[in-house]
Amino acid sequence: MVPLVASLVIAAMLLLLDKMLKLFDFVMNEGGPVSVVWRMLGNLIPEYLSLGIPIGVLLGILLGFRQLALSSELDALRAVGISYNRLLRVPFIFAFVFALVNLGIVGFLQPYSRYAYEGLRFELRSGALGASIKVGEFAKLGKGMTLRVERSENQGRDLFGLFVRAEAKDGKTLAVTADTGTFLSTDDPDVILLRLQKGTLVHSNAADQLPRVLSFDQHDLPINLPSMESFRVRGDRNLELTIPELTRVLADPKTTAADKLQSEATLNRRIVQCVVMFLLPFLAVALAVPPKRSTSALGVFVAIVMLVTYHKITEYGERMGAIGRVDPVLAQWVPFVLFSALCLWMYYVLAYRPGGQPIGFLDRWFGKLGAAVAKLMRPKAARDLVPAE
Repeated sequence: MVPLVASLVIAAMLLLLDKMLKLFDFVMNEGGPVSVVWRMLGNLIPEYLSLGIPIGVLLGILLGFRQLALSSELDALRAVGISYNRLLRVPFIFAFVFALVNLGIVGFLQPYSRYAYEGLRFELRSGALGASIKVGEFAKLGKGMTLRVERSENQGRDLFGLFVRAEAKDGKTLAVTADTGTFLSTDDPDVILLRLQKGTLVHSNAADQLPRVLSFDQHDLPINLPSMESFRVRGDRNLELTIPELTRVLADPKTTAADKLQSEATLNRRIVQCVVMFLLPFLAVALAVPPKRSTSALGVFVAIVMLVTYHKITEYGERMGAIGRVDPVLAQWVPFVLFSALCLWMYYVLAYRPGGQPIGFLDRWFGKLGAAVAKLMRPKAARDLVPAE
């Protein structure tokens, strides 16, 4: 249980770390508050747990059996007649529990979190989250109003070196420069107040030849906020549909052929993501036991590579099935059958062949490669030890 939870946490953190850097870049470019990054990452956790949970279960079982093998306890258990099938009872309990957890995540929680994530992206791009003014750039505030700020402090609440230009429908223009300024809320949610201090106001009118110039200590400039477009309803994309909703889409005779392909591809992949959990105990045990008189950890590396590769193959199969390149059912279940056959064969070699090692040839190959590298490095190290004349 300890390596299982540790592997799950580490895998989720590594998957989120790469996305976090991209989200910081996206939010900064959109001028949004930094706090939205953590909300977006929170909505991505269920999506990454769909891969993190299988990795955690696989490594938890693998490292547990590896510890038994290295301490010779596994040999003692086998010597008293306990078979690998008997030893797999507890790992299959873990696999069953986490398969149900994964079903709840990918089938019901992930669609809602994905919709919330897309909603945050929409609000960030539309400015509904209160996007900050970028320093040194001209920003559009409402219709016909432009603002530029030289410097800001207190997370954008205090502005310095402001320039504001506003245009009216009757041809009147207003240009204002001010030393400082700040935004204030009003009773009207569609209007905010820009309070300017110590500046100059230039009012131009097409009918007047000369503009009017005024100096002020404080001037309040109302700004009409643009109307925000409402976000779409959930369900426009298959990633945002739960498993019962996907089945209803497939059963609806009004559904188009393209939508049926996408829904069928998504539904089959979610089912495969849960069923594959029952193959992980076989794969983990087969790769956990190193060769005799060896402490090689090659099996840990091979297990992670196999699981991540299978995950990417099913992900690619979902995309190809959604656009009709391949049959959505075959795109998921053919790789599953091949992966099942490989896992069961590896387990059969370990459990039913005396002295069997599923990846014995890889251990021997890596051993020879390590010896060759050591042989090449040894003369160089010896030359380095010879004192110079």
